[in-house]
Amino acid sequence: MTATRHLSPMAAGLGLRRALLGPLQAAAPGDFDFLECAPDNWIGVGGRYGAALRDLSSRHPLVCHGLSLSLGAVEPFDDTYLLKLRRFLDEHRVPVFSEHLSYCSDDGQLYDLMPIPFTEEAVHHVAGRIRQVQDALGRRIAVENISYYAAPYQAMAEIDFVNAVLAEADCDLLLDVNNVFVNAINHRYDPHEFLRRLPGQRIAYFHIAGHYDEADDLKVDTHGAPVKPDVFALLDEACTLFGPRPALLERDFNFPPYAELVAEVAQVRAVLARHAPAKARHARA
Repeated sequence: MTATRHLSPMAAGLGLRRALLGPLQAAAPGDFDFLECAPDNWIGVGGRYGAALRDLSSRHPLVCHGLSLSLGAVEPFDDTYLLKLRRFLDEHRVPVFSEHLSYCSDDGQLYDLMPIPFTEEAVHHVAGRIRQVQDALGRRIAVENISYYAAPYQAMAEIDFVNAVLAEADCDLLLDVNNVFVNAINHRYDPHEFLRRLPGQRIAYFHIAGHYDEADDLKVDTHGAPVKPDVFALLDEACTLFGPRPALLERDFNFPPYAELVAEVAQVRAVLARHAPAKARHARA
């Protein structure tokens, strides 16, 4: 196995989308520090797309964010897919693989991220499945706190459920800051208290994205708009609490000109830089 890469806590990344392949391949040094792709969309892809992926991963660190493992489901995992995924992560020297703390299948693919009931039984179930994935991939994984709109049975608060899963599975956290903001408004809880109660030592990296303001009390996580100032402020607070971590700008559609995405990545990097250790700040001066 080729050694994986490591990400600087000051790294600001951008999602690898096929619509952006041209600009990403022609990117100037410093436009972004790493890329993130969904391996589900790239495993087994050949031709010019496969060549473009190999080119980009040879020049930039690549993290992977899964879409289809369905950690909260009950159907057995596809062992063949897990083997292909492990080979893909090894081939591209991926430093972090993450999946959603949700389920997206029930005797077939649902093509949406469904919330898991916040119960002790669900904690044990999903933690066991996370451990199974970690064993199959030969690495720790991170799970992402998802946005959700309908709340199934909740015997515990979201923060207690997330923390219980992380502890029992002994896995890491992909902290989606926008999802915290969206959920806090939609489900009427304090996002600052949510952040303060997270186990900072488990945070692998951050996600930050735009959302749609349906109403004052209803936000929709779209990944199709610029990041709002309140979400940047929450990212800044997370860095204050936990220190800087690699941060990934998610944009899935309504792509602006590439220069605007680079400017937004620079905003992410500026937030991280405010929390750089003094030694690192002096080194860049």
